[in-house]
Amino acid sequence: MNVPKVDGLLAEMQAAMAAARAGAAAKPQVAASAGKIDFANVLKNTLDGVAETQNKASALQEAFVLGDDKVSLSDTMIAMQKANIALQATVQVRNKVVAAYNDIMNMQV
Repeated sequence: MNVPKVDGLLAEMQAAMAAARAGAAAKPQVAASAGKIDFANVLKNTLDGVAETQNKASALQEAFVLGDDKVSLSDTMIAMQKANIALQATVQVRNKVVAAYNDIMNMQV
């Protein structure tokens, strides 16, 4: 097992978590100053990010299968897991949005 790569992945995950926390704390201020956040753009950017992650994982997988010496199995597996987690998170968010929509539509006025 390549320990520096695992340490690098851990550092990357911690940096992403810190960025997400900082972004969540800064968003109310941005929303107050801008006055409006376009939901469609946020959704599109998020879905584009998930698609890009899946495309990178697929390209690494193909390169590894074709015998490219520059691509390691661990990098390929990590990229595939990142793509899988991104897709699962997207599906869970979609499920929550659909459930919220159904709850709102079923409310009696």
